[in-house]
Amino acid sequence: MSYFLPQTKIKAFHAHLYYCDEAGVELAKKVAEQASERFDIRVGRFHQKPVGPHPVWSCQLSFAAETFGKIIPWLMLNRQSLDVFVHPLTGNEYVDHTQGVSWLGKSYELDISQFMPPSE
Repeated sequence: MSYFLPQTKIKAFHAHLYYCDEAGVELAKKVAEQASERFDIRVGRFHQKPVGPHPVWSCQLSFAAETFGKIIPWLMLNRQSLDVFVHPLTGNEYVDHTQGVSWLGKSYELDISQFMPPSE
């Protein structure tokens, strides 16, 4: 089922760096640090367990919609072995985590059971 959200505006984006072990945490810290030196982003915590809908360890990079065209190409070329889940922030968590998402590297199945689909 698809959802059309008239007048929906993307306010910002999240890019979640995915990793599965201590070496991955260190790599994610390095990539996040390099990204924060180049772009106006906010780096979240480096989780060492699955959090929210994410099935593996992760760190969230938050950035304005205007930054998307700069940071995503940079992540494409500099993420190294990390997988990256990118999604918009529209105010609707279900849509944000199911419609228009992007993956750099391997994709994963998210646990979206915590999000309610919009009513039609």
